[in-house]
Amino acid sequence: MENFIVSARKYRPTTFDTVVGQKSITETLKNAIKSNHVAQAFLFTGPRGVGKTTCARILAKTINCFSITENIEACNECESCKSFNEGRSLNIYELDAASNNSVDDIRGLIEQVRFAPQIGTHKVYIIDEVHMLSQAAFNAFLKTLEEPPKHAIFILATTEKHKIIPTILSRCQVFDFNRIQIDDIANLLAQIATKENITAEIDGLHIIAQKADGALRDALSMFDQIVSFSGNNIAYQQVIDNLNILDYDYYFNITDAILKQDISSSLLTFNEILDHGFDGHNFINGLAEHFRNLLVCQDQATIKLIEVGANIKERYLQQAKGADINNLVQALDITAKTDVQYKSSKNQRLLVEVMLMQLCSLGNSLEKKKPIINLPFNSPSKIEPQQGIPVYKKQSAAVTTLKEPKEIIKTSSKTTEQPPKDEVKPTKESKTDTVIAPLLTPENLILANSISINKEIITQKKNNEPSKDQPQKLFEPFTISQFEKKWHAYKLTLREKGKASLVTVFEETPNIEDNTIRLLIENKALEDEFNYYKADFLEFIRKELKNYAIQVETQINKNFKAKKAYTPQEKFAKMSEKNPSLVTLKQKLDMDIGYS
Repeated sequence: MENFIVSARKYRPTTFDTVVGQKSITETLKNAIKSNHVAQAFLFTGPRGVGKTTCARILAKTINCFSITENIEACNECESCKSFNEGRSLNIYELDAASNNSVDDIRGLIEQVRFAPQIGTHKVYIIDEVHMLSQAAFNAFLKTLEEPPKHAIFILATTEKHKIIPTILSRCQVFDFNRIQIDDIANLLAQIATKENITAEIDGLHIIAQKADGALRDALSMFDQIVSFSGNNIAYQQVIDNLNILDYDYYFNITDAILKQDISSSLLTFNEILDHGFDGHNFINGLAEHFRNLLVCQDQATIKLIEVGANIKERYLQQAKGADINNLVQALDITAKTDVQYKSSKNQRLLVEVMLMQLCSLGNSLEKKKPIINLPFNSPSKIEPQQGIPVYKKQSAAVTTLKEPKEIIKTSSKTTEQPPKDEVKPTKESKTDTVIAPLLTPENLILANSISINKEIITQKKNNEPSKDQPQKLFEPFTISQFEKKWHAYKLTLREKGKASLVTVFEETPNIEDNTIRLLIENKALEDEFNYYKADFLEFIRKELKNYAIQVETQINKNFKAKKAYTPQEKFAKMSEKNPSLVTLKQKLDMDIGYS
């Protein structure tokens, strides 16, 4: 039986022009040979299977060729080229650093460097996987790499450039090899299939190229595997079956169900995917890639970014016509969040199914009702009041100074006021009380009753009384004293819960203006702790004061300096402020506060 040679070896490039996907590097090397500016140390770095070692061998062969062609390629006819092709050249020395990474191996290499080549002009040393050398081996190699003999050229190849010490990098010309494009790999596979008399569908070859992830050697290995599976006729379906790849049809069917908001079809398709043994995580990533392709199809300038076969690209263009850009962007956001949550989820199937339900509901989420009133805050002058429905008007005075709330007398025709018996002007000794009116917000622009605040009186009009059918909303005014009582009441609940650090935020009553409580907090950590209980506090204060327009704003007090108690007397005084019974205990026990 004839020995089989794998395609990766059989079709390995032998000239610079046959190297796939690295044109900028090969042109640079050819120009260096042409101008006789070949460096004495090169570093070829990049992913696996992109041609690093191949280019190193071609470079070594070309610089030793006796009759280089006009295109700066080896002639393959001279003695140097023939010895290289037959594997008996003494001018090229290859070292696998993965298994020869000690100082002794590098010392043996340095000993060989001293000898001049027998045939040709240069002796080339190719060190593959150079990042595997030990630290001591790198240090032993430095001097020779910096000042080698004139006939010595070193070519280092690695997939992990970051593991090479900077002193080695500074002595080399660094060439970064790129991943090979999908179209380049697919075209090369088509050429090889033609040479081997194999019929192959171009869509199937594109799938192999995508699976290879930019590595030509991986693509050729998969190509051989598919040929062994299907013979001389490679079909698209055979490729996806053999490589265990999700078919594009699944993604197109799922997307059609999403566009139709058909949750049942999407869930059944996903169940079929799981029955075929595919992983849910791969499905999420594939669906995100599908949405991305649909998004770039929305513009003619970005269609070229889709790296698929011609038939699949046409299907993308057709489906993209029925997809909305906003929906696609939201779909990408949903799939990205699901991708992050997948590994930590205990019920991964349910997580993916919820994702599909959200995707099918995207159309409904965008069809939101327009607001009844679409005006900026505090601009009631533009609101036309409907008959029978009172509307808030801009207040001329926000606060009123009162001793007692004025009594309101209702009559059958209108509402009159009864002035207070004794109105007392505020003095330094008498505490003034402030009535806080509800802030004009979209939630309380239209109310069941209207409250008008004046400097001296509060009136309520009879025609503004709520109807029996209309629900009563809680936006009642309140006084500063009422607010202070509820504020301290919540502070007591925090003490009962053992939240000593948070109690410090409630030690002083804050300012409140236009129903907004403005808090100055000592530091960021305390602000984060308060924000954790913010919703609970708002629910308490709104319910107690019967005003749901109250809001809270926090700000860190940059000028705050904490007062620390250092001496025992200061510590005792601080503790006794919080617990006055300590003073009684000290007196009964006749204790002294000593010095530390």
